Amino acid sequence: MRLLDSLVPLVVAVALTTPQIVSAHHSFAAEFDSSKVVTLTGSVTKVEWQNPHTFFYLDVKDDSGSVTNWSLELGSPNGLMRDGWTRTTLKIGDVVTVEGSQARTGKPIANARVVTLKATGQRLFAASSQTNP
Repeated sequence: MRLLDSLVPLVVAVALTTPQIVSAHHSFAAEFDSSKVVTLTGSVTKVEWQNPHTFFYLDVKDDSGSVTNWSLELGSPNGLMRDGWTRTTLKIGDVVTVEGSQARTGKPIANARVVTLKATGQRLFAASSQTNP
């Protein structure tokens, strides 16, 4: 019992002094609007393969030639791998078409449902958190 009594303060002290990694996870509906459907074609500028969601960024040119960099949210790395993705599926410079839902804020942010690789025509599901596309 004395050992347990002396360990409790130690465990509490370690827990309080150890930096914690906090991920703010959200529901699809909290950030994205399923009625704001977007189809984007552009060139990949950055890929962030991380938990809880993978992100990639896409330069999209509009009809006037103006370029907007979009942030695209995918599912978790594990979910993507189950759907056939690898860390090298998307590379900087790849041209892709993305189908998804835009952020409620109207900013150039979207949750991807499907990504089509222009070079091969391969269509990959994005392990999206959207339940009703």
